[in-house]
Amino acid sequence: MNNTTPAIEAENLVKTFGDFRAVDGISLTVPAGSVYGVLGPNGAGKTTTIRMLATLLRPDSGSARIFGHDVVREPTQVRSLIGVTGQYASVDEDLSATENLIIFSRLLGLSRRDAKRKAAELLDEFSLTEDATRPLKNFSGGMRRRLDLAASLISAPPLLYLDEPTTGLDPHARAQMWETIRRLVDDGSTVLLTTQYLDEADQLADRIGVIDNGKLVADGTADELKASVGLSSLRLVLADPSQSNLARALLGSALQTEIGAAAESGKLTAPMTDPSKAPELLIHLREHGIEVSELALQKPSLDEVFLAITGTQNDRSAA
Repeated sequence: MNNTTPAIEAENLVKTFGDFRAVDGISLTVPAGSVYGVLGPNGAGKTTTIRMLATLLRPDSGSARIFGHDVVREPTQVRSLIGVTGQYASVDEDLSATENLIIFSRLLGLSRRDAKRKAAELLDEFSLTEDATRPLKNFSGGMRRRLDLAASLISAPPLLYLDEPTTGLDPHARAQMWETIRRLVDDGSTVLLTTQYLDEADQLADRIGVIDNGKLVADGTADELKASVGLSSLRLVLADPSQSNLARALLGSALQTEIGAAAESGKLTAPMTDPSKAPELLIHLREHGIEVSELALQKPSLDEVFLAITGTQNDRSAA
């Protein structure tokens, strides 16, 4: 396969359901060997877009190619190139991890011997060997998600669609899944990741697309998206909280803007159009007898980007 061929090329994809335009002209390109994160509010069109890219829905108009193969004209070739992991494990809870993987392998055409070998390899890859003979109903949520991802890799597809792969996992299990995804990409896979965790997109995605009302409203690296919505912030903690009002006045005058503060804790937040001026501000405060115990210069968070782009508040997720 030509590594210069994009893993995904979509042009003006449209899908309607009655009078509802679920996907409204989405175009995107995902390079091979990368992670592309997809964010958006509920009902934004994320899942419909992925279903079209996976040949599960036929676009009403527009086109999409997977490694150069058209999803409408060449669905069989496309399906041979992709693996899909949904939000919930497609497994039999009364069977063991080994039995589930062997069944999936046999359904994909592997011989009984090759199916057993593949199951053993994947259980080892996902640190499930010690629990291989346990019924899945005794598995934790993290173990189930790892098994579901393992099942999607039986055919070793070069492109994986991961639909919220860490939903409901504890922080340790999420970290394990992140490491697995990074390892897959290091080995040459391409990942299209929908996630309800903005920090997950920030950590994993080479590029991020934000879908809202059926349209791709933003596309870029995390840093590009953060830069697109505005200013960095200088966040200070004063050694003496009683000096908050004076510090606010000094910073506000120097920056010609309003300074946010939590007076009881001596915490101030100053928007910065030019982060290089931060040292000058600290010297300015010190000249007036104000000492700073902590400081940080921060870019906008991805949560702030999401709110600015979609107008939707994100308390933890953006599914």
